[in-house]
Amino acid sequence: MPKPKRSSGLPTREQILDFITSSATPAGKREIARAFGLTAQEKIGLKALLKDMADEGLIDSAPGRAFHKLGGLPKVTVLRIADVDDGGNVWAVPERWDSDAPAPRLRVRERKRGALGVGDRVLARTEEAGNGWIAHPMKQLARGEELVLGVLHQEGGKLWLQGVEKKERREFMVSDAGGAETGDLVLAEKAGRPPRITVRVTERLGDPFAPRSFSLIAIHKLGIPNVFSPETVEEAERMAQTPLGEAREDLRGLPIVAIDPADARDHDDAVWAAPDDDPANDGGWKAIVAIADVSFYVRPGSELDREARRRGNSVYFPDRVVPMLPEELSADMCSLKQGVDRAALACHLQIAKNGTLKSWRFTRAIVRIAANIAYEDAQAAIDGTIEHPLTDVALKPLWACWKALYKAREKRDPLDLDLPERRVVLDEKGRILSVAPRERLDAHKLIEDYMIAANVAAAKALEAKKAPVMYRVHEQPSREKLVALKEYLKTFGVEFALGQVVRPATFNHILDKVGDVDFRPQIMEQVLRTQTQAYYGPENHGHFGLALGSYAHFTSPIRRYADLIVHRALVDAYKLGPGGLTAGEAASMDRIGESISMLERRAMEAERDTIDRYVAAFLAERVGQVLDVRITGVANFGFFATVEGIGGDGLMPVRDIGGEYFRYDEAGRRLVGDESGTEYASGQRLQLRLAEANPVSGALRFEMVDGRGAAPERDKRPARVIKRRGRPANIRHQGRKR
Repeated sequence: MPKPKRSSGLPTREQILDFITSSATPAGKREIARAFGLTAQEKIGLKALLKDMADEGLIDSAPGRAFHKLGGLPKVTVLRIADVDDGGNVWAVPERWDSDAPAPRLRVRERKRGALGVGDRVLARTEEAGNGWIAHPMKQLARGEELVLGVLHQEGGKLWLQGVEKKERREFMVSDAGGAETGDLVLAEKAGRPPRITVRVTERLGDPFAPRSFSLIAIHKLGIPNVFSPETVEEAERMAQTPLGEAREDLRGLPIVAIDPADARDHDDAVWAAPDDDPANDGGWKAIVAIADVSFYVRPGSELDREARRRGNSVYFPDRVVPMLPEELSADMCSLKQGVDRAALACHLQIAKNGTLKSWRFTRAIVRIAANIAYEDAQAAIDGTIEHPLTDVALKPLWACWKALYKAREKRDPLDLDLPERRVVLDEKGRILSVAPRERLDAHKLIEDYMIAANVAAAKALEAKKAPVMYRVHEQPSREKLVALKEYLKTFGVEFALGQVVRPATFNHILDKVGDVDFRPQIMEQVLRTQTQAYYGPENHGHFGLALGSYAHFTSPIRRYADLIVHRALVDAYKLGPGGLTAGEAASMDRIGESISMLERRAMEAERDTIDRYVAAFLAERVGQVLDVRITGVANFGFFATVEGIGGDGLMPVRDIGGEYFRYDEAGRRLVGDESGTEYASGQRLQLRLAEANPVSGALRFEMVDGRGAAPERDKRPARVIKRRGRPANIRHQGRKR
């Protein structure tokens, strides 16, 4: 292609997109800079521009750091054959697809007709043609399994498999049931070409409607590793016996306590505080945040390390946890349990009376936790409704110090969105007892603020040592998203100035201005959508949601690989012994950050989908009942609603709302009846009849109560359409635990 003409300054977004899409070779930052003849100073600006374009949903990056148009594909990539249609056309999908947009299907130009079948893998050159994509195979790779998760049923004397995915419409004839029976939830491998695409059952998972199957569906659907190899378990058992050594600070004499959920499966943090006896810190506090010393047991390059990096994080379900580390470590030797000696990485904090951090230091220590206390019990002890032997010596000093930390938090004014988390309570047989929002206590806020303080200290300590940092990054919203928010708020008569410096407090003031009105939830959800997605990386762009300049995850190394990397960096920077960060890890921080960010999104999807299945199972007994619901999303084909106080999203198709035509107002996110003016908008409360609840897919379906689309009247707002790009926000990990 001809080289772009050199112009002063940076290329425009359109010029970059044109270059990326027309380049015959993969185009990364270096290629773009060379093509436009950028100076060294302009290259710095280019990096920021490319980041903005990614946030705005214009481009995405492929392995090797080459860019492509969002919704597009790298020039060369690995594809998996997904289908061969009745006409013999071969269709493939990308083996790796991290975008929120649906993965494209590519028509494969076979060199030899009939050479490729479903499940085959190829390295291919991709080409955009019209509204679709063409793949030119370069090399056939080792075959991978194309597994389908579904339920078996019998029809016409034959066994068939129906996939659990809502979008999977086809059924597949079963060539080999592998001992599974009708009604079983199974994993099956697709094979063959039309008209003989069949499946062979590779694993029987049991009854799909049994509550303990719901998490298995998510595990297998998303490919979450849930079995440790014998070699990994053996290494965990061996490392658990490693002597702690004598070069550790002895903190066993302090009443350090671990405050966790009542159903916690691991305990990786504990806290202690007392008035500071240093005259220079008059009225201040000293505190210790003791974190399980996972880096001592999980060494770089070990089998345990490879498996932990492959998993990225633990995944928590109502009925089970898929741990990042084997239970020999996660639930035993690395878990800070009451009354036993444990290895810890201790963060010593000096806190001023106004809650600011004055100093910090990190040591390897040995601790003996005085008690594992549930949040509810710690709160009750402070409130005086129960007696606890550690109330005076441990809990009251912790609360007093926390009041100082909370003052500093209020001054920062971090983003404050009241988005309750659902909690599924099961009995001993896995049956659902209740689904309700988790209660938010001061005890939760206390632990969250101690953890935030330790995370800030870890980031700043590594910066002071000029050591690598795996930051937890949450960048400020892009201008495009702020423009969309402004237009949306205008439909409610709420003003939002674009010229101001945007801080978390800006959004808090919007919610304060709105007050406690019916449409407050939808304003809150729109503010959430305006935020960027948090991620891990070695470059510091601050944590916008927490209003912090430097932030890293340090407090949960049992369940997050990012925290383990930070521990290793601290061990290396402070010369604390074995298990420090290696030169290879330091050089790969960017790639590690991308990987664990992707794995975090996978875990969140699995947890969310499983909760939806539990909610659908819980609501299955209420099919036919009229329920109080709240609209959570509106599209031109209908609206989604969630059951108040329980959750679960269900569709109310626009064709079933009533006899009149409903017009979609994208700016106001509402459907408006042309004749009656009846509106349905995000955040609106109404009553619908539950028509269907499918525990296997997690889907709900609603019906109108009166059949005519009657709904509460809302203030009329002018219709206006805005086209938006971008990915949904995720600022979930601002706090302490999921």
